[in-house]
Amino acid sequence: MAVELLLATSSVHKLTEMRRLIMAAGLELTVLGLSDVAGYPEPVEDGDSFVDNAIIKAQTGLAASGLPTLADDSGLCVDVLNGMPGVRSARWAGGHGDDQENLDLLLRQIDDVAPNRRGAHYSCAMALAMPGGLEAVEGQIDGRLLMSRRGTGGFGYDPIFVPSSQDLTFAEMTAEQKDAFSHRGRALRAIMPALALLAATASN
Repeated sequence: MAVELLLATSSVHKLTEMRRLIMAAGLELTVLGLSDVAGYPEPVEDGDSFVDNAIIKAQTGLAASGLPTLADDSGLCVDVLNGMPGVRSARWAGGHGDDQENLDLLLRQIDDVAPNRRGAHYSCAMALAMPGGLEAVEGQIDGRLLMSRRGTGGFGYDPIFVPSSQDLTFAEMTAEQKDAFSHRGRALRAIMPALALLAATASN
């Protein structure tokens, strides 16, 4: 019988991406989303780092559901903005999760920055909270930001982010291409041994 794992995210995009990555790994896990859990109290993400916020969300999910909970916190860190938007990436323009406004604001803020100074990286922290413990990892991908959008896939700042050594933005890549390079893919691969152990332990 497959183990139930809660993904503590209300983002449909993140849920789809993380489910795809977990399924591709072939683990015996039934992946649930927050819509499958009654009474999940949305926590205040007031951590100073991606790891802090991922842990907050994972522990809240575990407490609310009793299920092992995987949570991520991720964002874009721009060199000329001293690492911002960072942990505020999803609410950079004020509201939470308005990708269009967040991207518009960022483009205005770096409008006069030369192409050779538009370095940035995506970072993703993942935390797995279980009744018996907690594990947290991080994944990062370096790249550069374009002057304008390219591509229609992905979400967030993907239309202007080009990973190092690549020519396509995340928004121009197929799902499989993005999974291979993305910060979320790297973080999930880093925490995969813990997920595999969870699946194996529960099936014994």
